[in-house]
Amino acid sequence: MTALFTIDPNAVRVIRAENKQQILAALGDTFATVTGIDPTHLLDRIEERERLGSTGFGRGVAIPHARIDGLTKPVAAFLRLEKPVDFDSADGMPVDCVFGLLSPEQAGATHLQALAAISRLMRDDKMHEKLVSAPDADALYALLVNVIDRDAA
Repeated sequence: MTALFTIDPNAVRVIRAENKQQILAALGDTFATVTGIDPTHLLDRIEERERLGSTGFGRGVAIPHARIDGLTKPVAAFLRLEKPVDFDSADGMPVDCVFGLLSPEQAGATHLQALAAISRLMRDDKMHEKLVSAPDADALYALLVNVIDRDAA
């Protein structure tokens, strides 16, 4: 089985943000770096989805996502925040981990399967603790790729 999404080392970052808007802008910039798609367009699509309801998953995690024309497969990005930020999460807790997902416009079931896989991963308390305590983006990437590759096997 192949992975439901890919994650590029350049799509894993530790950032400082003061609010939800700064997080979403950083996510758009991060996705633009790895996809070559205009960051303003990406941010518009992510915000469009966010207006439907917060993607603050709870337990310190947000999973902003969108469908984008021009992609051939789902692409993920991971941002760990230097300090937790309010994200209008369902449980009211601020987020410290943001796992973004972009999928092709017509990727209905694949998009939902990738979101479900990310959700399962981020519900794992041990994994969340490892992600929060990883020393840098390289360590975060190694953790994520290990899990993504293991789950695809």
